[in-house]
Amino acid sequence: MFSFTSIKDYHADLLHGRTTCVAAVQYFLAQIATKKHLNAFLEVYAEEALARAAQLDDSLTESGSLQGPLHGVVIGLKDVICYKDHAVTAASKILEGFTSIYNATAVERLLAAGAVIIGRQNCDEFAMGSSNENSAYGNVLNDADNDRVPGGSSGGSAVAVQAGLCMVSLGSDTGGSVRQPADFCGIVGMKPTYGRISRYGLIAYASSFDQIGIFARSVPDLAIVLEIIAGKDAYDSTASATPVESYSHLLHQVATPKRIAYFRQALEHAALDPEIAAAFRSFIKTLTDNGYEVEPIDFEYLDYVVPAYYVLTTAEASSNLSRYDGVKYGYRSNGNDVSLTQMYNKTRTEGFGKEVQRRILLGTFVLSAGYFDAYFTKAQKVRYLLVEKTKEIFSQFDAIISPTVPSPAFKFGEISDPIEMFLADIYTVFANLTGIPAISLPLFIHSNNIPFGMQVMTFQENDLCLLSLSEQMMQLASKK
Repeated sequence: MFSFTSIKDYHADLLHGRTTCVAAVQYFLAQIATKKHLNAFLEVYAEEALARAAQLDDSLTESGSLQGPLHGVVIGLKDVICYKDHAVTAASKILEGFTSIYNATAVERLLAAGAVIIGRQNCDEFAMGSSNENSAYGNVLNDADNDRVPGGSSGGSAVAVQAGLCMVSLGSDTGGSVRQPADFCGIVGMKPTYGRISRYGLIAYASSFDQIGIFARSVPDLAIVLEIIAGKDAYDSTASATPVESYSHLLHQVATPKRIAYFRQALEHAALDPEIAAAFRSFIKTLTDNGYEVEPIDFEYLDYVVPAYYVLTTAEASSNLSRYDGVKYGYRSNGNDVSLTQMYNKTRTEGFGKEVQRRILLGTFVLSAGYFDAYFTKAQKVRYLLVEKTKEIFSQFDAIISPTVPSPAFKFGEISDPIEMFLADIYTVFANLTGIPAISLPLFIHSNNIPFGMQVMTFQENDLCLLSLSEQMMQLASKK
C-alpha cells in the first residue's frame, strides 16, 4: 500500500518501481474522501489528477528518468491562487462561478517541474481570518481535534497536509496565515522573504504584505518546493531579482547560524500560554547546550505591531476589494428596478461575509480625509521604525525566535471578540510588516494533546539560512 514520508523517498520508490504516480494520486483521493468531514477541499480534480499522473508514469517508463524535481508530487492550492480553467473564489460568495483565465506564476512553475495539482483548498474569505471560521463554504476542522480550529486563513491547506490528503500545499501569508495554521496543525509552514515568490495570480488582500507560502511535513520537502517556485517574474514588479539558491542541496552545507535573539517582551507577554512559555524556555536551554548563543533583547514596539498591521492591511484591502462590484464577473444581486449604486450596495452586502465587510469598512475609515494622518500615516511610521529596528537586530544576530502564537488551537466559537482574534496575531505580523522570511516549526505538544510550534525569522533574502537553521532545530527537537 502507498505511504508518503518525503519527496526524496517517494522519488526513490518511483525510480525503483516500488510505486507509481497513479498509485499516489489514488491514495490521496481515497484519503480526501475518507476525511471529507474536515472540509479542507472545496474542489478535487480527481480525473485530471489521475490523467496527469498516468502521463508522468508513462514518461518515466519511456525515459527512465523523472520529468522534473517535483515529478508526481501531489500538491493542493489555497483558493486564492489562480489555476487556469479552474474555479477560484477566495472562499467568497462574491466570486461564485468565477473561473481563472491564467495560471499564477507559482502554479506555472509547479506544473513545469512535474507536480500534480489535486484540488483547491478552503480558507477564510479573502484570506481574512485566524481561525478558518469565515469561509462562505463552512469551517475547516482540525484533524487533531475536530472541535478546534485549524487556524487561518490557510486552514484548508494546513489540514490537507496534516491529515495526509496531499504531500504539500501552497497557502498565502499576509500576517501569519501560513505560520499560524501550521502551528495549530503540527506541520511546517513558511512565509519566504517578501517578493521571493511572485504574487502574480494570487488574489490580493494587502499587496505590500501578501506572500505565497508553503506547507509541508518536513523542512527538506519545503525547501524543494521553494526552490522551484521562487525567483524573479516579469509579471510581478515586486518579485525579487536575487538569484534563487539551491535550497534543497545546500540545506546541510551552509555555515551554521549561531547567534539567536528572542524578544524579552514576547516571552513575558500576559497573553502567552504558560505551557508555551515553558516549552520555549526549555528549547532555549537545548539550543545553548548545543553551542548556540541565545540572548534576550528588548523590543519596545511589540504592542504596536498589531494595530499598525490592521490599519495598513485593511486600508489596502479597502482598495483591492473595490473591484468586486458585480459588474464584470462574480456574484451580482438579482434585485430588479434598482439603480447602479443600489446594485453595488446589494451585491457587496450579500456577496461579502461579515469579517470582510468589517475590514473593508475599517480600511475605508482609516483612509478617509479626516483620519488619514491620525491612523494610516502613523501606522506607516511604525512600519518604518520596525524595519529600522530589524536591521539593527540582524546586524548583531543571525536569527530571531519566538512563539508562533500566544495559545494553542482554540475551540470553534471560543473567541467571538474581533479585537481578541486580532491580538492572536501578535507574534506573526512582525515578519509581514518588515518583509523578512519566517517559519513555524512543529516542536511541541500541549498538555491538551494539541501541537504547537516555534517561529524562526532571519533577515531579508536569508531564506537559505532560515531553512538550514530550521532543519537543525528540527533535528535537535527529535533527539529530546
